Amino acid sequence: MSYVIPVAPPVGLPVSGTENQFPVRRIFCIGKNYSEHVREMGGDPQREEPLFFAKPADTVIGPGGVVPYPPGTQDLHFEVELVAALGRDVAADATVDTVRDAVLAYGIGIDLTRRDLQAEAKKRGRPWDMSKGFDASALCSALEPVERIGHPSAGEIGLDRDGEACQRGDLKDMVWSVADMLVALNRLISLKAGDLLYTGTPSGVGPVVAGQTLTVWAEGVARESWTLS
Repeated sequence: MSYVIPVAPPVGLPVSGTENQFPVRRIFCIGKNYSEHVREMGGDPQREEPLFFAKPADTVIGPGGVVPYPPGTQDLHFEVELVAALGRDVAADATVDTVRDAVLAYGIGIDLTRRDLQAEAKKRGRPWDMSKGFDASALCSALEPVERIGHPSAGEIGLDRDGEACQRGDLKDMVWSVADMLVALNRLISLKAGDLLYTGTPSGVGPVVAGQTLTVWAEGVARESWTLS
């Protein structure tokens, strides 16, 4: 088969301990998944149905290096997140006890957000896709296979900006566990191999400007840094 324009190259993330890449198919994210972050954003931390949104696959930036500061914003924010990578399709009848089998690996990432655009969209009752789904907005470390690290459910997750402590949380404080999120999302769409799930951020989100370096980690998973240009 031929195409009328060149086909875009595949998007991939390295898998630690191998020479292989993980092919990114889609990116899903959850909002309001740590109670303290919900409060700092002015929300009610009571557990509700999870709030999902998406980013295009080609917004992914892999481990390390320089990330361009995006246009159209004066208030770019960081949000550190555990990332789950699916290595197989999720069955339609998957449960919290079986859905973990679909997770191939985990990483640590940053959901970059044009907060000013998001706030304006919320105020006007408009979609806020452009505050989340812009180029180079989904940063992710190399992926660590489950066979090496298991399924992380507790341990510190954090972010430093130029060495200054900004975000600190614990994976055990997620409102929805990774398995909970996958089952809930799979009721809305059919999760497939190659999908990534960004699992929410703890409190302490804040601005980053060009020239600053963000260092993130999740205990027992990964540690990575990026610099904004």
